Amino acid sequence: MNINLTLIVQMIVFALLIWFTMRFVWPMILVPMNERDRQIRQGLAAAEKGEQELASARSTAEAIVREARERANQIIDHAQHRANDLVEQAKSAAGSESARIVAAAQQQIELDTTRAREGLRREVAGIAVEAASKLLGREIDARAHADLLDQLATEI
Repeated sequence: MNINLTLIVQMIVFALLIWFTMRFVWPMILVPMNERDRQIRQGLAAAEKGEQELASARSTAEAIVREARERANQIIDHAQHRANDLVEQAKSAAGSESARIVAAAQQQIELDTTRAREGLRREVAGIAVEAASKLLGREIDARAHADLLDQLATEI
């Protein structure tokens, strides 16, 4: 046998094998490979989209937390101002109440002092009438001499 013929037959068989593989086997291999490639691309796109959504959610969450902290600080500041206002109102109310109590006490003291003076004047007038009646040796009628006794009481 001739080596050239063997070589030519082998080349023809090899060419038929390549043609058969390209025509029937290769498409059966490419369809699942293309499907797998498509699935991997979709998975990568979904992962990237998920990462973007996660970053967006984190920034949104940070903004919400920041806003909540600011609102909490505003509420605390408002509460502190309100508490200070209430304390100031209570102080002013207590001050005005104490001033009213002091004024009422002073009026009561003045009233009691006036009553005590009037009582003392009456007692002194009574003592003066008794002393005058003892000096004169007769009874002095307090009703008859009321004007004189009132004048004496005012002088005392």
